[in-house]
Amino acid sequence: MASFICRLILKLIGWRTVFVPPPGPKSVVLVYPHTSNWDFPTGLLFRFKHRIFIHWAGKDTLFRWPMRRFFLALGGVPINRRERSGMVEQLVAAFARNDSFHLCITPEGTRGKTDHWKAGFYRIALAAKVPVGLAFIDYGKKCLGIERWVMLSGDEEADLAMLRDYYATKTARYPEKAGDIRFKPRD
Repeated sequence: MASFICRLILKLIGWRTVFVPPPGPKSVVLVYPHTSNWDFPTGLLFRFKHRIFIHWAGKDTLFRWPMRRFFLALGGVPINRRERSGMVEQLVAAFARNDSFHLCITPEGTRGKTDHWKAGFYRIALAAKVPVGLAFIDYGKKCLGIERWVMLSGDEEADLAMLRDYYATKTARYPEKAGDIRFKPRD
């Protein structure tokens, strides 16, 4: 029933979807560009329409009463920023603990303009040995989806070039806020 309702809502607001199912039970779903608060509810409509349970990470303080159950039901994974192990290690451990786990990540880490992507999704996908779904919300075409799955090679420059090519045709709600597809230079 939820799938039908979400399909209807998306149709009424003029959005279409593209969905190639994941090649296996575990993946990182990379969502770019992410420049608007509307990305989250639009993404939820997609998720319920296509019946794919996608997790997302949030700081553990968001998962307190009264919102804990709600965020967990929506796929939230609490991350303890006070622990010695960082976010990447905690999420790689979540992949190991679960038989099925699709983790959604926005590489910009914010809706505001950034001059680089955060590399966490990259390190998680390589460490967990899972494919990456190239997800998008294209406001120019009013289309959202996951239309391609890739295994990262470990060659950052080649992988980032492939991602730049793929996302070059996707239009953010606020294009001026879309982050540059590159990692922060290492010191």
